[in-house]
Amino acid sequence: MCNQALSIRPTRQSLLCHAVVALACLALLSPAVAQNFVDIKPSPAQVEWQDLEIGVIFHFGTNTFLNREWGDGTASPSVFRPTHVDTDQWMEAAKAGGARYAVLVAKHHDGFALWPTKQTDYSVKNSPWLDGKGDLVRMASDSAHKAGLGFGVYLSPWDRHDKRYPDPKAYDKYYLAQLDELATHYGPLTEFWIDGAGSAGRTYDFDAIINELRTYQPNTMVFADVALYKNADLRWVGNERGEVTFENWNVVDRSGFLRWRPVEADTPLHRGHWFWHPNDESTLRSVDELLDIYTKTVGRGAQLMLGLAPDDTGQLPAADVKRLHEFGEALHRIYGYNLVAEHGHSTLSEHDAVDNDPDTFWVAPPLHGILEVRFDKPVTFDRAVTMERLNEGQHVEDYAIEAWQNGRWKPLVRAHAIGHKKIDIFPACTTQRVRLNLISTSGTAAIREFQIFNGSSTSGR
Repeated sequence: MCNQALSIRPTRQSLLCHAVVALACLALLSPAVAQNFVDIKPSPAQVEWQDLEIGVIFHFGTNTFLNREWGDGTASPSVFRPTHVDTDQWMEAAKAGGARYAVLVAKHHDGFALWPTKQTDYSVKNSPWLDGKGDLVRMASDSAHKAGLGFGVYLSPWDRHDKRYPDPKAYDKYYLAQLDELATHYGPLTEFWIDGAGSAGRTYDFDAIINELRTYQPNTMVFADVALYKNADLRWVGNERGEVTFENWNVVDRSGFLRWRPVEADTPLHRGHWFWHPNDESTLRSVDELLDIYTKTVGRGAQLMLGLAPDDTGQLPAADVKRLHEFGEALHRIYGYNLVAEHGHSTLSEHDAVDNDPDTFWVAPPLHGILEVRFDKPVTFDRAVTMERLNEGQHVEDYAIEAWQNGRWKPLVRAHAIGHKKIDIFPACTTQRVRLNLISTSGTAAIREFQIFNGSSTSGR
């Protein structure tokens, strides 16, 4: 197993060289190496989180009003003056784009808090917004739950404003107090986001931070890019493009901490921008770009975290809302009509993997299994979706998707690692027989779903 010692990054850009090395090690994992990890299993909370598949993260603060991405902590609270904050609109747009949970950046690196924290005056309580009586975390939490979405928060360890920051002990106490407020006043948190940006050479008491968080939020998923491999439940993909560039194994070993750590891939809706900027429509990603990102994240077993940015009125721009709706509609068009469930036949024992119900599953024979689907008439398809049941660990090492053509099985794709969800896209194929061939498994694998789709069809049928 390749190990790469990683330290807290000063910026994501400077981390990339470290991440590339670490991820390259993962990419080189052979089935033999993967077998060493088969006894590692996810927690029930991790399994539930992975099923969410798409989340969004909202960046909104003083930077929004100053046309910048990085605040230095000197901006007056008076600059925060949105006129029409509509968190219901945020959440409904996120839901339309396929999101199942939302994270709010409650405090970015500038130190400005979006809730009326008792720990500092540098917050919304000293802004003109709602005469200092607003609580954006409360509004976002209520709107998320109203929309049926999970809710989480981002609390930056790096604080460029607070005078206690140079004193680690004093600042850790301050950070813990803010964490307590967020963890106890806004309901259950789906995810708690810790960013290592700006913290090069700085040591935080992460053991105390995580212990405090677990006291009040035992089921929240802790995301950390490189700072918390000892404690974190999730790991960063290593880039902000929204792309998993390696065979995705959920079990990784970083600096001697062997744990189940699924991947989160974060990328903004606007290329290169997490916060809103005026006249920035040209950076809005197209539907095709978003579909490609979806394939390279969710389709490679990772979580997609899409960055959204309300404008200086407090609303998502109309173009962004429209694009989210278009993205969600495209996902439904492509993946809304499963040819296997609609027209396929399998043996009774394999039925639970082809019933369009991810709560049921087929237990494959040990080491190698084949799931075949037959159709009454030829069907045309250009992609397959396969989901592995991960409750007992990740077991599929090598697999193929094959079609019966001209009296033999023709491989459409051969790959490694299925994980939570694998999307394989290939040239359109017409056949009456298709199969999932689990060429090599570490012990006994279980398949939740095997689905095929015709993504090139305008109707999906």
